[in-house]
Amino acid sequence: MLTRKQHELLCYIHDKLEETGVSPSFEEMKDALDLKSKSGVHRLIRALEERSFIRRLPNRARALEVVRMPERVIPLKQPAAPIAPPRIEPPVAANDSVIELPLHGRIAAGMPIEAMEGQSSLAVPAALLGPGEHYALEVSGDSMIEAGILDGDYALIRRAETARDGEIVVALIDDSEATLKYFRREGQMIRLDPANHAYSPQRYQARQVQVQGKLAGLLRRY
Repeated sequence: MLTRKQHELLCYIHDKLEETGVSPSFEEMKDALDLKSKSGVHRLIRALEERSFIRRLPNRARALEVVRMPERVIPLKQPAAPIAPPRIEPPVAANDSVIELPLHGRIAAGMPIEAMEGQSSLAVPAALLGPGEHYALEVSGDSMIEAGILDGDYALIRRAETARDGEIVVALIDDSEATLKYFRREGQMIRLDPANHAYSPQRYQARQVQVQGKLAGLLRRY
């Protein structure tokens, strides 16, 4: 399943190839998707390659080939829903031990993906939550497995805009993609660390990263 931004980029590349026979430049892709930097384009291209929707043609600059298109194409200009949900009123307890949290889509524990706002809710034991405002996100990927966070788990997030080194956070990158990682500062840079030796840390300029919340707990269904 593609995220909205991945869908938009795939459609844009396909249309450009149909129109001109030449792949668009990374600058053109950045402008078409309203991204702040070309690093976001590189991540989307890598994700589409891994999902076998496109491939790079060897020994040719700017050479991309669309291998397949999804069955349902989302129009390029349809806006992506941001990860940050509207202000959430304090959750109402369904009974003495369960709280209904807003469930706001999927969060990547691997390559950053969009976290899309949803309309559903998740029943959570009150004992898993501390003070503060919370929401839930479904985990997608395996880069945090050594921290006990598995694909399909529900991450319970306490809303926050700052974090200390070593905390697990929801990080919004370039206002378009979100990921769940350990947060660390390296001088003027932010490093987002996975908990899986198969993955490498991700480094960004501090201005590219916004903390959207901290991990408060996990819920797993069997």
